[in-house]
Amino acid sequence: MSKQYNKLTFVGHLGADPEMRYTPSGKPVTFFNVASHDQYTNDKGETIKTTIWYRCSAWGKLAEVCNQYLHKGSKVLIK
Repeated sequence: MSKQYNKLTFVGHLGADPEMRYTPSGKPVTFFNVASHDQYTNDKGETIKTTIWYRCSAWGKLAEVCNQYLHKGSKVLIK
């Protein structure tokens, strides 16, 4: 059975300050939620606004950088 991977790139804003923890082996991991907004007009001419929330994580040195520089409301590009 083959494994399937999806690649997603999006821009959004952090909904809260990141949360950094350490694994039992001492490796840092930072978790944060990112909101991505979209807006379109439907067939009736009504403006529809949607928000999708993503739960993201960063590991190692990137986890430390995210924890240091990101905060609630920060605009981020996830690639």
